[in-house]
Amino acid sequence: MAWWDTVWPILAALIPSAGLLFLFFLILKRIVEADRRERAAERRWEAEREAMREESDGSSSTQD
Repeated sequence: MAWWDTVWPILAALIPSAGLLFLFFLILKRIVEADRRERAAERRWEAEREAMREESDGSSSTQD
C-alpha cells in the first residue's frame, strides 16, 4: 500500500489538468466542425446564388 501513498498525490495533481485538456479538446473540435459546416453551407449558398444569377441572365437574353 506504500506505492499508492506515493502515486495518489501525483494522480491528484494530474487528473484536473487532464480533465481540462480533454474539455479544451472537445470544445476546439466542436468549433472546427462548426466552422467546416458553415463554410460548406456558404459554398452551397454561393453556388445556388450563382446558378440563379446565370438563370436570370440566360432568360433575359433569350427574350431580346
